[in-house]
Amino acid sequence: MSPSVRLQEMIRVIRGARTQGEERGVIQRECAAIRAQFRQADNGTRSHNLAKLLYVHMLGYPAHFGQMECVRLIASPRYNEKRVGYLGAMMLLDEKQDASLLITNSIKNDLSHSSQYVQSLALCTLGCMGSAEMCRDLAPEIDRLLRASNSYIKKKAALCAVHIVRKVPELGELFTPASRSLLSEKNHGESVVICFALLILPAAVPELVQIMKGLVMSGYSPEHNVAGISDPFLQVRILRLLRILGRNNETASDAVNDLLAQVATNTDSSKTAGSAVLYETVLTVMDIKSESGLRVLAVNILGRFLLNNDRNIRYISMTSLQKIVQTDHNAVQRHRGTIVDCLKDQDASVKRRALELSLALVSAVNIRSLMKELLLFLSSCPPELRAHTTSGIFNAAERYAPSQRWHIDTILHVLTTAGGDVRDETVPNLIQLITTATELHCYTVHKLYRALIADISVQSLVQVACWCIGEYGDLLLRGECEETEPVQVAEDDVLDALETVLQSHMSSPATRGFALTATMKLSTRITHNVDRIRSIVSIYGSCIDVELQQRAVEYNALFKKYDHMRAAVLERMPVIDKSSPGHTNGESAGGSIKEMEPTKRTQEVVLPQEPANQAPLDHVTRPGKTLGPNYRLFMTFVSHSYPPQSVQLQMKAPSGDVIPAHGLGQVTQTVLLNNPNKVSLKMRVRVCYTSQDFVCQDTVQIDSFPSPAW
Repeated sequence: MSPSVRLQEMIRVIRGARTQGEERGVIQRECAAIRAQFRQADNGTRSHNLAKLLYVHMLGYPAHFGQMECVRLIASPRYNEKRVGYLGAMMLLDEKQDASLLITNSIKNDLSHSSQYVQSLALCTLGCMGSAEMCRDLAPEIDRLLRASNSYIKKKAALCAVHIVRKVPELGELFTPASRSLLSEKNHGESVVICFALLILPAAVPELVQIMKGLVMSGYSPEHNVAGISDPFLQVRILRLLRILGRNNETASDAVNDLLAQVATNTDSSKTAGSAVLYETVLTVMDIKSESGLRVLAVNILGRFLLNNDRNIRYISMTSLQKIVQTDHNAVQRHRGTIVDCLKDQDASVKRRALELSLALVSAVNIRSLMKELLLFLSSCPPELRAHTTSGIFNAAERYAPSQRWHIDTILHVLTTAGGDVRDETVPNLIQLITTATELHCYTVHKLYRALIADISVQSLVQVACWCIGEYGDLLLRGECEETEPVQVAEDDVLDALETVLQSHMSSPATRGFALTATMKLSTRITHNVDRIRSIVSIYGSCIDVELQQRAVEYNALFKKYDHMRAAVLERMPVIDKSSPGHTNGESAGGSIKEMEPTKRTQEVVLPQEPANQAPLDHVTRPGKTLGPNYRLFMTFVSHSYPPQSVQLQMKAPSGDVIPAHGLGQVTQTVLLNNPNKVSLKMRVRVCYTSQDFVCQDTVQIDSFPSPAW
């Protein structure tokens, strides 16, 4: 490529490069040619070469060697070269480079040039990359141009003054006299001037209000009219400035309230220009200390935006409503129907905003009707929104559920519809909800059994169903349920369903664990198929999954060595407290008690002398027992060494779940001991509790059992 090619030809060659390496080669050759020509005397091609170099810079390649050429061209008397030089200065120079200081004198000279276009170049450059030193040196020149009669230069000077005030705030006082006169300018094109004036005149609210009223109430003006709106660009800027000035300023807000009401009622929203003005009005109303009636009017404007055919307008409307729904909930609630209709929009972003806003509108009053719409949306929503939808539905149901049955039905519906997209904590949360709804155990187990028979692919639903069948299988087999149509279920049918889950390739290891435990628990709730359960459990004693194998081995031990304890170990779980420590997957595990927040001291736990609280199986956990209204005691029975086979233990149920305060009572638990060989007995007891956020733990060993026991 010849060094003297035109800029257009260079662009064509670069764009025609087939690889990045080819493009890099073209640019390197051209930059080398440009460097060579820069070193030569002025041959009239400097501006041409600098223009090509600026294009190279835009592509991301080094072009710093052209900085000095910018300085030379700015000092040129020819306008074409000066224009390229100033453009290069704005692109290649900044206040950190020494070369920028070399153009200060040239800019000062051009600010006094006879041509308004040369003055404009200097003003734009100073307003773009002027350093603090340059601003201090040239501020008097800018103040002089702010008073010029030429509106074109005055607008450029205002832009430059804004940059100067931001760089050197103390120079704002220099521009104060000129800024006051700018507020009375009749040229609507100088909207930037108003922006500048407010930066240094925060007390100019009355003047701005008068200007805005003139724009709103004035008639048709061909020079400033856009789609029937008088200079919407200037109106938008004034509203933004009023929003800044009225924020946390009650006096300024009072002065603006009437104006905002006029704008809201006299602006046509059928055109995009009018919608822009109304949108800025709404933002201003919500950001200042406005009256309640005005805020309702602003919400109604956003409600009208929801009916607009333009999706962008609907999107920004819902975005704004989302921000104010917490402070103006009732006003937004009036547009609930329109918001819900936006869930059917084809645009994904609009649909997401409508979902977030619908979830924010859920309350105890509308929970039933709005949840129907959300569940209907869940059945057809895009995959990327399902997780967010299910999470929002669960949160709303937990906060505003009108009844436990409604709550359970809603969660089961979500699990059936989108069970693969629910949160991990859904299973333990639902199990906890089911345990607290004592009167609905029969209804729930029947409903979950039917769901399990229909589909075993939804893992979360299958896990809850297995847990519920294991706990309340006797209610299922009884076939009597007041809440639903009675269905007679045979023992073999239930075991067939659980065995299907165990054998299915769709079941995860965790789901198989639920199914195996449920099968084991049914051994104490059925009468004719215990041998079948024993056979199923024994199969998984050699399972490749370690967790499943461990469960099967322990359950086999219950069948063989400790069959007399099987009924007690597999008894129905008590009501699970969601805030209890170690609460995972619906089971209470002894251990950390960091989540407890008691406010009173616990009473002494009195243990009888005769029981030996030591169970013959590892990993057998007793549920926590309530100690008064604010305390919970977790008792874990684990033996680290098996007692001799000749010693047999049988634990009876505790005498109660609550220890009365102030030492007015005690809880006891009896353990029947069969010790024919008179083995010496020892018992180790550990008690954990908290008192005023302080965790207390104590362990004692009892070896003074009465001699008749051994």
